[in-house]
Amino acid sequence: MTGRFDIAPTALTGLHTVARKPRGDARGYFERMFCLEDLAALLAGRAVVQINHTVTARRGTVRGMHFQRPPSAETKLVSCLRGEVFDVAVDLRRGSPTFLAWHGEVLSATNHKTLYIPEGFAHGFQTLTDDCELLYLHTAAYNAEAEGGVSALDPRLAIAWPLPPDGLSARDTQHPAVSDAFEGILV
Repeated sequence: MTGRFDIAPTALTGLHTVARKPRGDARGYFERMFCLEDLAALLAGRAVVQINHTVTARRGTVRGMHFQRPPSAETKLVSCLRGEVFDVAVDLRRGSPTFLAWHGEVLSATNHKTLYIPEGFAHGFQTLTDDCELLYLHTAAYNAEAEGGVSALDPRLAIAWPLPPDGLSARDTQHPAVSDAFEGILV
């Protein structure tokens, strides 16, 4: 536990939830979204180098499952600023005891949770409400040459999306299912 955050491991080694602890009064609240000092142990020397923001209009929309290969592999901190999403990380790390396992976490504007996703995981989400906004902090800049993805609907992954998956982009529908030949990502 740190001053402004409660950090908890998930069943997938390296994947954590970070609960932000807002401080409020009758006017509203103040919430720290990121503090290098408090999150240094998780980041292990990595710096946040890019911040992205998404808006998704419709409930049920699935985005993902995205990752970047080394040397552009990235750690992500994902927070929901408006609405509610089911945020999912899939372990793609070669040799990991939880290889191809997934973990889902509800992130919302009201539960103040962040999902810390280390290198070697694919990431995606499904909107549980209309008009969702997410904020992503990345430890590597986007590199189109290093981009990869796996199908969010892959039966081998068997992600239990809470709603019928909808609204996948043309790009996301092109992500392949995990083949028997896929050995994972070296990180």
